[in-house]
Amino acid sequence: MSGHSKWATIKHKKGALDAKRGQMFTKLIKEISIAARMGGGDADGNPRLRTAVLKARAANMPKDNVDRAIKKGTGELEGVNYEELNYEAYAPGGGAILIEVLTDNKNRAAAEIRNILTRSGSNLGATGSVSYLFKRKGVLSYDGEKYTEDRIMEAALECGADDVQNEGGELVVYTDPADFEKVLNAMNAAGFETDGAEISMIPETYVIPDKDNASKVQKLIDKLEECEDTQNVYHNIELPEVEDE
Repeated sequence: MSGHSKWATIKHKKGALDAKRGQMFTKLIKEISIAARMGGGDADGNPRLRTAVLKARAANMPKDNVDRAIKKGTGELEGVNYEELNYEAYAPGGGAILIEVLTDNKNRAAAEIRNILTRSGSNLGATGSVSYLFKRKGVLSYDGEKYTEDRIMEAALECGADDVQNEGGELVVYTDPADFEKVLNAMNAAGFETDGAEISMIPETYVIPDKDNASKVQKLIDKLEECEDTQNVYHNIELPEVEDE
């Protein structure tokens, strides 16, 4: 990854949204449930479930919640049947947006996502129209005030990470998705506490909008992330850092 990467920008206002613990836990429970439904409830033999559980632990989700979500996915407990949907869109003024949805009502989710995009001046794209601009990577972030860049870089590269970037004071470690769990476990064992860890879609190029369109994109991202059916929103637009607080 080039030094131009802006993880804090991509995850726009994620910290503020994740502060709503109920909303965050709901999204994690949905991901755990669908992973268990698709690949079984044994995390050792289900990489997607294992990753979802790791993310839940990083968010301090109680173990009971995790166990119930797995059992709902496998059918041991009665639960909601979620479907996965993916949308690709063009942002106001240019730029790409990927929207991952987990929903129990496909028609409702489709209508709401389309409505949000239309009202913001965005256009829905065909499958594959913008996804080629992103690469799936493991991402681990560390507090730059707590750890030095040299310490994180030395440890992460030794653990098998691909790259480390200092992004606005946050030290971000990038890995191949296949190495994500290995690197996370090794960094944890070395005593480094993460601010967040997940497998994400990282843009290979970025778009810098004018001031008017930057404001529109920020409002659009907020609306998409607030939608109850939205699981993840990724984009390649560099937004003003002052708005990311």
